[in-house]
Amino acid sequence: MSAFAAAMEALAVDPNIGADATYRAGGTGAPVPLRVVRSAPDRLGDAFGTGVIQATDVLTVAIAALPTVEADDTFTLGADTLTVQHAERDAAGVAWRVFCRR
Repeated sequence: MSAFAAAMEALAVDPNIGADATYRAGGTGAPVPLRVVRSAPDRLGDAFGTGVIQATDVLTVAIAALPTVEADDTFTLGADTLTVQHAERDAAGVAWRVFCRR
C-alpha cells in the first residue's frame, strides 16, 4: 500500500472526516457499504448571463473500496441520496473524486 493509499484510508475511517455511505451501481444495484469523504463546495454558475451559486456534492472514495464508478450510480449518506454526474481518478490513482447532484 502506498503512502497516499494509507492516507486516504486514514481520512475515510476518521469519524470527524469520513462518513458512512451506501453505493448502488445504476442506482438500483446491490448495496455496497463503504466510507467516503464528503465536501459540499459552492460553485459559481451562469444562468442567462447572471451569476448563480450552486451547491454541489463531491465525494472522495478510495479506489480500493470501489474499483469503478459510473454516471447515474448513487450514494446514500444518511437521508441524502446523491446521483453521480461524473467521476475522475486523482493524480496518485488511489481515490475517485465523484461529482454528484442531489
